[in-house]
Amino acid sequence: MTTAEKSEAETEIYEFLETDIQQARNLVGIYHAVTQREQFSRATPDVIRNFARSYGDDNPLFVDEEYGRDTRWGGQIAPPMINIALRQELHADRVPRDQRRPAFRGIHVFVSGSTTDWYRPVYDGDTIYSFHGFEKVELKESEFAGRSLLVTRIHVQFNQRAEVVQAQRVLTIHTERHESKKRKKYDAIEAAAYTPEDIAAIDELYAAEKPRGAETRYWDDIQVGDSLGDMVKGPLTATDMMVFHSGGYGFAPYTPSAGRLAYKNRKRIGPFYIPNEQGIPDVAQRIHWDSEYARSIGLPAAYDYGMMRDCWLTHYLTDWIGDAGWIESMSSQMRKFNYLGDTHYFTGHIVGKRIEGDRHLVDLEFRGTSQRGEVTCPATATVSLPSRESDLAILPTAPAEWERIAAQMLKRHGELRAEKRRSDQA
Repeated sequence: MTTAEKSEAETEIYEFLETDIQQARNLVGIYHAVTQREQFSRATPDVIRNFARSYGDDNPLFVDEEYGRDTRWGGQIAPPMINIALRQELHADRVPRDQRRPAFRGIHVFVSGSTTDWYRPVYDGDTIYSFHGFEKVELKESEFAGRSLLVTRIHVQFNQRAEVVQAQRVLTIHTERHESKKRKKYDAIEAAAYTPEDIAAIDELYAAEKPRGAETRYWDDIQVGDSLGDMVKGPLTATDMMVFHSGGYGFAPYTPSAGRLAYKNRKRIGPFYIPNEQGIPDVAQRIHWDSEYARSIGLPAAYDYGMMRDCWLTHYLTDWIGDAGWIESMSSQMRKFNYLGDTHYFTGHIVGKRIEGDRHLVDLEFRGTSQRGEVTCPATATVSLPSRESDLAILPTAPAEWERIAAQMLKRHGELRAEKRRSDQA
């Protein structure tokens, strides 16, 4: 490609991005039903257990079908981040062309952080639906890749009774894909290496971990400054990434597939498939397990998903609060990459305690730190704990407006399903 042709190609990318940027801004505040199904559509004991295990969580509240019956929940409940694996599609009217999400083709997407609010548990038998929209769109210059678009998307999940179970705001960074630009800032990062003694030291930390479980942690007994304990995750491997996917992270609507389904997927979203070193079209998402591809765009190795570290962060919290506690909200940031081979150490402490109405709340700061000493995922959270006066943590109330929208969408979902059945029978 000549210099002139290269310049023209880059101009076309920038013009395309301007269209996407304006479209994204036009959609702020508009909600639509999510019409794509996730890996799973209904919670079952197997779905709940396998999702918890996909990120290394063996809390019996999540993985044991019988254990929860003797807790305040009366049965097995799902881990906090189940929303990334569980969703049934909603039947909805076609979205008007001027309200469709921009494709953001030709650019990489990175999850930078998220804020999640939890309102109710997900039980065996629950079906989860969702609506979503853009909450904020910002354009900025990025140290990593020049011009970037910061998009905050909100995803509201609700059950078959139109009860909102959680809402998640996800900050994604969209950066233009210029394969030839090598990021010199990453040249000094070396792949992690471990001796048998190093692995033994990590194993000692794993051996010491256990969820608090039935031993109630009371709000009255904790103090500002108290440690939340220690947890380890890693060293990260490509196997971890595969287990995470097989446990439920389906990455809809891109949904990496195999065989004939992969062919159909490639026809549907061709730009998502980029030829590998053998000339085979493969998903751009392989940057999470294919280090050769990661190095081709200037990174030292493949890296994890931000959502995987959110799972780790909530695992750290649920181990600490015990069976009777509840995570009300968590905000996390993904400041550094977590490469294959990296090990993360989770630590944290209490920064505040307060009473709001009938809820006894605790504010926490915690973080994951890599073996390089870099804090890659700082986070804050508010949890509700039982008090000595009340053995149950009180759950927050979901916004009434969201439940109104959920009820409307479920109603339309039912109407459209009925129309389809009548059409099929005609």
